[in-house]
Amino acid sequence: MTGRLDLPRAPRACVFDMDGVLTDTERLMLAAMEEAARRVGRDMPFAVFQSMVGAPREHNHLVLIEHFGPDFDVDAWVAEVDARVQPQLRGAAPLKPGVRDFIDFLKARGLPLAIATSAGEGAVHRQLSATGLLPAFSAVVVRGDYERGKPNPDPFLLAAERLGVAPQDCLALEDSYNGVRAAAAAGMMTIMIPDLLVPTPEIAALALAVVDGLPRLQALLEPLAPP
Repeated sequence: MTGRLDLPRAPRACVFDMDGVLTDTERLMLAAMEEAARRVGRDMPFAVFQSMVGAPREHNHLVLIEHFGPDFDVDAWVAEVDARVQPQLRGAAPLKPGVRDFIDFLKARGLPLAIATSAGEGAVHRQLSATGLLPAFSAVVVRGDYERGKPNPDPFLLAAERLGVAPQDCLALEDSYNGVRAAAAAGMMTIMIPDLLVPTPEIAALALAVVDGLPRLQALLEPLAPP
């Protein structure tokens, strides 16, 4: 995206997805899934992985059973994938470029921040505790906090409620199709920050903008949110 960013109103809060927006973990997960699939003589097509990004665990288990077959031990396979990923997340999880500067930029302008993720509480703490970023977020909404996961709006609506800000006054940052669908359904000003997924026409229409990275988004927001 070039030029200016036209928002319908000045944002009063910002809600982040975690994987793929704050942390650079989607690539690690894809590589672990591909390796675990090869170990059992199968493959992990990108289209299958793509359908799971940003989706609830229950949905992803159904996708895996459909792909691998009804007798596939999904729980064991997921545990193996997790065991491959976790050693790479020891210490601080890799952050997406510009995360710290962008958070400082929003905090300096008085915007409260939240996380709305499909990950569980343990995953959030494993990925973010060592980064020192968790205290920057006034609300963290994780799997189990809401009844319906993305693409339903529940995670984003709960994040707005916990921040005490109307959903339509929140900026939502997402990298996944299901995340964009959820944030848009919540009525938030939704920006897609692509990671592994390229925006489809449907997703581009739901998002107010598709912006290539947080540094670019910060530059676009600079004239819209004076200190």
